[in-house]
Amino acid sequence: MPVEVKICGIRDAEGFDAAIGAGADLIGFVFFPPSPRAVTPGQARALSARHAGGPIRTGLFVDPTDDQIAAVLAELPLGLIQLHGTETPERAAAIRARFATPVMKALGVGTAADLDVVPAYADVVDRFLFDAHPPPGGPLPGGNAQPFEWRLMAGRTIPKPWLLAGGLTPGNVAEAIRTAQAPGVDVSSGVERARGVKDAALIRAFITAAKG
Repeated sequence: MPVEVKICGIRDAEGFDAAIGAGADLIGFVFFPPSPRAVTPGQARALSARHAGGPIRTGLFVDPTDDQIAAVLAELPLGLIQLHGTETPERAAAIRARFATPVMKALGVGTAADLDVVPAYADVVDRFLFDAHPPPGGPLPGGNAQPFEWRLMAGRTIPKPWLLAGGLTPGNVAEAIRTAQAPGVDVSSGVERARGVKDAALIRAFITAAKG
């Protein structure tokens, strides 16, 4: 099956249009104010309206309240809610049920033991995203340009569709896919020309390399 590609942290028309034009499967909007890639619900709505249909609109949240999710959904229908904080399986299940929207749980990976929690989430989420652990004391749970050991994923049975994230770039994504045997990839900082600013040429190069 073709590799899925998610371009995350989209916050301007250049990045959005490039992701659409290059064939991204998912587009991520960050609703976490400390992030340099954060957007408001209104900004995300305006960007999404540039092109009807196409990639799955994904909202990235970090330990959100129900009110925070509801405020986004009132402006922009999401095809996927990405939980990138410390959400428990019970919390993930509650969000999925209340908002009747598919959920993707992001899990930090540093060692094989970090993957032991996958079964606990398997029945309550629709997708997984495996990312590197953030630096100790770091303010952001993802988008830190740090890879983890891709071989930890190779040969492992994950019961739901999943994406590989963390330190991916146009130059290493093909190797990462082969090594991790990943069915999909997620990128944010790896396609930026400055922190929080997407580069259209890098987006196109990344998608070409991932799908090639």
